Amino acid sequence: MSNQIGVVVALEIQDIAWHRTVGRLIDQLDKPVFWPALLGVLADYVAFDSWVVLLFYPDRPPTVLAEQAMADGGVDTLFQDYLQGLYRLDPFYVASLEYRHAGLLRLDEVAPDRFPFTDYYQRYFRLNIVEDEVQFNLPGEDGSTLCLSLGAGQRFSPEQMATLSLLQPWVLALMRQRLYFEQLAASKPAVAAPQAASVGLEGQGLTLRENEVAQLMLGGHSSKAIAQRLQISVETVRVHKKHLYSKLGINSQSELFSVFLRASRA
Repeated sequence: MSNQIGVVVALEIQDIAWHRTVGRLIDQLDKPVFWPALLGVLADYVAFDSWVVLLFYPDRPPTVLAEQAMADGGVDTLFQDYLQGLYRLDPFYVASLEYRHAGLLRLDEVAPDRFPFTDYYQRYFRLNIVEDEVQFNLPGEDGSTLCLSLGAGQRFSPEQMATLSLLQPWVLALMRQRLYFEQLAASKPAVAAPQAASVGLEGQGLTLRENEVAQLMLGGHSSKAIAQRLQISVETVRVHKKHLYSKLGINSQSELFSVFLRASRA
């Protein structure tokens, strides 16, 4: 009996702490400290190494709403490359356009079959995210998707994923309320409008289909997977690959990634 009473008391104390925490987050919804405060709460329950809050759009580069500060206070050049064009190869970005549902997604659920073998993975993701990533996604009525991303140097354990799933309703509800204040801030006149970022391989003399094949290749899709997505034959995929390589004067997917990166930075 005494053990049961002890468990009940412990649970009640945890419940009180949780309700107080959520109360503070609700009180901070309209304040600049909201995102760091929310991530601080999540860090009490699940270990992660990096985080960023983004708004994905179907027709323009992502908007960074909040991000983890670098230890030296400098600029993350890899992340700048991401915002200038590499985001188009991000499995989570592609998923935000295709699935349009609110919830918690893990990298394994959205990554193409050959994602770990891509230059994007080797030259960006592995260096910036390291090993695993999860995202809380909240689609907006305007076609955008609000994303809270957590990156880790090791795979999230089943227990951590269960905890994140348990917290998901609270996190998504808070994100939905916070989005109103983000949109309110965005509606205020800006001092100077930012220049539009480059759009990757567009403008490189490729046909629309060749551009689609190139981006799917760079994103980690095998020829078979590309054929299935575009509803064409594997041989047709190979023909498109041969033509786009010839037009760009390259001989490998690694060179294709370099062309994509240079075009994004231009």
